[in-house]
Amino acid sequence: MTDQICSHCIMDTTDPNIHFDERGWCDYCNNFEKSISHSWHTDEHDQRDLMRMAETIKADGRGRDFDCILGLSGGLDSSYVAYVVKEKMGLRPLLFHVDAGWNTDQAVGNIEKLVDGLGLDLYTDVVNWEAVKRMQVAFLRSGIPDQDLVQDAAFFSGLYKFARQYGIKNIITGSNFSTECCREPEEWGGYLGIDKTLFDDIWRKCGDGKPNDFPLVDILVYKVWYQKVLGMKVHHPLNLVPYLKKDAEDELEHRFGWQRFKHKHHESRFTRFYEDYWLPRRFGFEKRRAHFSSLIMTGQMTRDQALERIAKPEMDEHFLTQEFEYVAHKLGLTVDELQAIFDSPKKTYRDYKNKRDLIGFGANLMRKLGLEKRFFR
Repeated sequence: MTDQICSHCIMDTTDPNIHFDERGWCDYCNNFEKSISHSWHTDEHDQRDLMRMAETIKADGRGRDFDCILGLSGGLDSSYVAYVVKEKMGLRPLLFHVDAGWNTDQAVGNIEKLVDGLGLDLYTDVVNWEAVKRMQVAFLRSGIPDQDLVQDAAFFSGLYKFARQYGIKNIITGSNFSTECCREPEEWGGYLGIDKTLFDDIWRKCGDGKPNDFPLVDILVYKVWYQKVLGMKVHHPLNLVPYLKKDAEDELEHRFGWQRFKHKHHESRFTRFYEDYWLPRRFGFEKRRAHFSSLIMTGQMTRDQALERIAKPEMDEHFLTQEFEYVAHKLGLTVDELQAIFDSPKKTYRDYKNKRDLIGFGANLMRKLGLEKRFFR
């Protein structure tokens, strides 16, 4: 059976729950047209909203060393939002970086350039590599597509724990509509949040038998306790400024000597390998479809350009083969052992204990309340 592809973007039936209307438009495009495009402006109205956001954050930070905390990876979104927060909003952010062992040299260089160029303080949380490695091997053995959950859990857990410990209530994120309005479906490894139940069951069934010492803050803890009870707030400034991918890259390069990446998420060596090799070749899922479709919907890429780009890998075969060997050795596996995991039976999060239904209820409630406009499923 031939995959059907959207007539407007390039999302297709590798998302098993996708639907198309009479125009051939998918539900992601229809959601953008209905829920995002009319409320997503970059005019004076949004500039006023940006300044109101800044004043609220400044008021909360009065008398403290920092107004807010900002997770910085060295990638485009987090780098540009750091620039916006300091130069356009006039805030005093603490830049917070979690080193989970997979930084590219380019990402490290970009972080250093921003810290120096913006004159901001950086705190780097170096996660225990043995804990990360053991959990990543357990996730690989689990057979599920969601292999980047381990890094994401380390990043967000570290950030939230630090913010809570030091009483920082305002968290800045680079999440945005411009490059992320089309969110990849959970079948492609887009599981909704940090689910401690899922982590614990995968560890019990696929871990090395030793105690699990991987640092984790469950989604219900940071969504309910940290945000609703302790009053932490998450802000999305990039939705309130003109934010176009190429323009932002050009500006960061000109101002700070920041270096652009070949593709989204390439600041992490593991994520690059996972999205460019593991996920498309083992499962047939291309997250680039969602990334390019976001740019199509926001007018930053044509559909023909996206189709041409998706037709070939971002990295050549020799490079990907080298990366397969690198990832195996860094995780303490032989190439044959990693290949055996790659060839093992495919599973999904549904094969393990989880609280996806509860997380899904929360995500749908956020959409109904208008607090989340992107299409989740």
